Formats: sequence, structure tokens, C-alpha cells
Amino acid sequence: MGEHWVLPRIATPASPLRLAVLISGSGSGMEALLRHQQNENCLHRTVVVISDKPAVKGLERAQQHGITSVVVPLPDAEDSMERRLIHEAEMNEILTVHDIEVVILSGYMRILTPSFVAPWAGRLLNIHPSLLPDFPGAHAHRDVLESGVDETGCTVHFVDSGTDSGPILAQTKVVVLPDDDESSLAERVKAEEHILYPRIIDDLASGLIKSP
Repeated sequence: MGEHWVLPRIATPASPLRLAVLISGSGSGMEALLRHQQNENCLHRTVVVISDKPAVKGLERAQQHGITSVVVPLPDAEDSMERRLIHEAEMNEILTVHDIEVVILSGYMRILTPSFVAPWAGRLLNIHPSLLPDFPGAHAHRDVLESGVDETGCTVHFVDSGTDSGPILAQTKVVVLPDDDESSLAERVKAEEHILYPRIIDDLASGLIKSP
């Protein structure tokens, strides 16, 4: 894979890991994490929320919880790779300013370049709405329903330079019902995501997760 995995320090309630959460939309998973972090024994806290899109619900939710929120849109450069690199450089500046130790992707819909991923490998997590390696990509629920499988779920994984291909940390299964559509299936999977993701971040912060 090419990544050199470096896991974060083991945290304590008095010195929790400093997280940045990257979003692109409603921020429901981010809000579930923020509620989880209200436990006084939690080993991590969200310091900043970054969105690549303005005026999304997730920014409003972050502000309601008193969390610093920043919009980092794609710039207007002609070359697509140049746009991505400028965008990621701006995010890295924010991560540095806020002394971020772990980056959490939560409904963040952009594929990060290897140059961003490499320095964060082992401290960059994502949750995907399928049982990876099955159904990667942006349309997992549609692909699940079209395939006719009777089981799906969600996967927390380390991010590598591929698409939804990093080392898997945990999964939760969800039954696909005969009358499911994308919306109903997404809601049930999302409910499991909101439980699984904070738990795995707990494990990372406590040192229970080992390097790939």
C-alpha cells in the first residue's frame, strides 16, 4: 500500500485526543460523535469541523454544539489536481493551527490525494455504508439494492491512498429488507454507524487498535 502507519498517542480523559471532523453534508454522524464526547471519561474531543461545502446542515449542528467550524471550498484553479492540492493544503493549515491529532471523515465526499493521506496514515479514519470490500464508492446503498444481497452494514477503516480500501477496523451488519429503498436502508445503516464509529474512535484513543 505504501503507507507508513503511525498511530496516535494513548489518550486520557484529562488529555483527550484532539479530533478534526471532515463533513460534506448533514453532519448527523458528527453530531452523534459530539454527543458521545459529552461523557466526561471520553478519551477524545472534536476541536474543529471542516466542510468542503458552505451552508450545509452539519456546519449549523457544529455551531450549536459550540464547535469551531470552517468551510474550505475547492478553489477555482483550472487543473483538477491543482484544485485538490490547494484545497488539502488549506485544510492542513487548519489542522496544524488546531493541533489536530486524528482526522475523522464523516460523510466527507471527496477522495483525498496520497500526498494528504500519507502523513496522516494511522490517524485518518472513515466510515463507509457497506460491508467492505463489497460496494465501495459513493453509491453503496443503490449498489447493494441492485445486487440483491440480503445483508449490508457499515465499516470503519483506516484511510489509505485508494478508494475505501484501507485496513478494516470494525463492521456492523444490517439486514436488507424486501421492501427497502435507498432511503430506508440508509437510515437503518446510519443508526448503526452512529454507534460503531464513536466506539472505534474510543478504541483508537485507548491504544486497543494496533498498527496495520
